[in-house]
Amino acid sequence: MLFLYDAGIYLYFLVARILALFNKKIKLWVNGRRHLLEHIADVLDTGDSRIWFHFPSLGEFEQGRPVLEALRKNYPGKKIVITFFSPSGYEIRKNTPLADHVFYLPVDTRRNAREFIRLVQPEMAIFTKYDYWYHYFNELHEKQVPLYVISAIFRKQQPFFKWYGTLNRKMLDFISHIFVQDEASKELLQTIGIRHVTVSGDTRFDRVAENAVHPKAIAVAEQFSNNHQVFIAGSTWPEDEKLLAELVVEYPDWKFIIVPHEIGESRITALCKLLPENSFVRYSAIATSQISNLKSQILIIDNIGMLSSLYQYGNIAYIGGGFGVGIHNTLEAAAFGLPVIFGPNYQRFREARELITLQAAFSIDTFNGLKAVMQRLQDDSLRVQASETAKNYVQRNTGATSAIVGYICKNLSSVKNHIDT
Repeated sequence: MLFLYDAGIYLYFLVARILALFNKKIKLWVNGRRHLLEHIADVLDTGDSRIWFHFPSLGEFEQGRPVLEALRKNYPGKKIVITFFSPSGYEIRKNTPLADHVFYLPVDTRRNAREFIRLVQPEMAIFTKYDYWYHYFNELHEKQVPLYVISAIFRKQQPFFKWYGTLNRKMLDFISHIFVQDEASKELLQTIGIRHVTVSGDTRFDRVAENAVHPKAIAVAEQFSNNHQVFIAGSTWPEDEKLLAELVVEYPDWKFIIVPHEIGESRITALCKLLPENSFVRYSAIATSQISNLKSQILIIDNIGMLSSLYQYGNIAYIGGGFGVGIHNTLEAAAFGLPVIFGPNYQRFREARELITLQAAFSIDTFNGLKAVMQRLQDDSLRVQASETAKNYVQRNTGATSAIVGYICKNLSSVKNHIDT
C-alpha cells in the first residue's frame, strides 16, 4: 500500500508540473516548492525548537487561527512555523504576524519529511481538520513529536473506514490526539480502534464569534448600505451569480453586495455581463472621493480578505458553492445574525444541516426557490427570528479553542524534543 501511495504522490506532482504550464494557481503551487528545503535551511536558525502549524488552505487557517493565537499569546517566546498546502492559503497569509516563518509544505516523500522535520525541529505539530500525510506523520511519530489534529470531522465514506484503508488507518495511529467536531466522528473512529479522541467542537465557531464582536469597519460598504436592506452574496460561483442576476431585478429596493470566490478579471467581467447595465460598481473602481456618492444597486467586491467583515452590513446572506462541490463558510454570516441561503450541495457540512433544521438557513436549487425564500424573509418577524436563531446557534457552539489549548498546554511542559540534529 505504501508503494501505491508513493507512486500516487509522484504522479500527482508530475501532473501538477504539466498543468502548471496552463494554470496560474497550479504554477504557484509548483514554483513555491522549487528549492524549498534549501530555502528553509537558509532562513531557520539551528538549535531553536518550534511549534509547527499546518493548514491545507486559507479556510483551515481561519478555522485553526484561534488555537494559533492562543498559543502565540500563552508562549510568546516560542517560535511558530506555518505551512500551507495550497497557494490560496500561502499567498494570502505568507506575511502573517502570527508566525515567525511561513512556507509551502514540501511534497510528502520520505526524504522531504525527514529533512523538513530535521530543519524545523518541531516541539509539536498541529494540523487543522484534514491533510493526512503518511511520511510527515510517520516521521513525527518516530521522533516522538506530539501531533494533534484539531477540528477534525469524519464520515463513513472516507478511506479510513473502508477495506482498502489500511494505510489511512495507520496514519491515525501516528496522531497523538484527535480533537473532533462531533460525537458521530468519535464513534466512527472507535469502530476502527482509534480512541485517543476528544469531542471538542469546531474552532470556527470561536473564530467567527470573535470576528462578529470585533469586525473591521469598511467605509465603502457602510456608505453603500446607507440604511437600505442589504443582501450579501459571499464566495459566489457562476451558477450562483446567474440566480443573483435575476434576483436583483425582482428587488430593486434592496442593495446587493456580491463577493465572487475568484476575482480574476475574466471572472469579474463575466459577472458584470450578467447584471443590468449601470446597476453596479466595482470596489476597485471607487476612489476615496467617491465614497459619499455610492448610488448603485450592486457593489462587486473584487478584492480579497473583506468578506468576513462585510456581513455586518447585511440583512440576508447567500453563500456560494452549493451548485458545485459544496458550500463555503456559512458561519461567518450566521455569527452576525444573518439568515443564510445556499444551493443544494450542503450535506457534507454539519452546521448547514443544523441551521436548516433550526430554520435559520434555507437551501434552494432554482431561481423560483430563491425567490420564494426571499419573499418569505420579507416578513420582518420571520427574518428577526431566523437572525436570532443563527446568532444563538453560533454562540452555543463556541468553546472548542479553550478545550484544545487547555489540553495542549497541559502537555506542553512535559514535551521533550527527540529530534536528531
